[in-house]
Amino acid sequence: MRDEEQVRMATERMAMVFTSWGFPRMAARVLMTVMTADEDALTAGQIGERLAVSPAAVSGAVRYLLQVGMLAKEPQIGSRSDVYRLPDNPWYEATVLKNDLFVTMATMAEEIGAALGEGTPAARRVQTMNEYFKFVHESLPMLMDLWRKYKVEHGLD
Repeated sequence: MRDEEQVRMATERMAMVFTSWGFPRMAARVLMTVMTADEDALTAGQIGERLAVSPAAVSGAVRYLLQVGMLAKEPQIGSRSDVYRLPDNPWYEATVLKNDLFVTMATMAEEIGAALGEGTPAARRVQTMNEYFKFVHESLPMLMDLWRKYKVEHGLD
């Protein structure tokens, strides 16, 4: 049986973890509210009601989550409101969107490394950063393929 108080507390704790990773707090709360809803989709009003926050707070968070691919927006049939739902695989979507960031970071580190010259402690640190971001970028497609296989093997599709 669903324990709403436990769900609410666990949702808030998970939102705090996301926040500690740099995720906007309200966006984390909205994401976890949609994720833990038994309904397939919620309106901004329903989200705000569950979080006891204003529609404006929900609006900014939803906009952020739409941009990073963690929520999808659909029109609500017979209403002027929209509903928000999770994409089929929000974690995959968000991770794939970040892959361009890894390329950007590697390129920037390469530029900084060139400016620092060779052989200094600073140049070595920046070179390691560059190699790390290149490694992550190159490894992400393989990791995503492993994730797809894992989902099939464990009946998560």
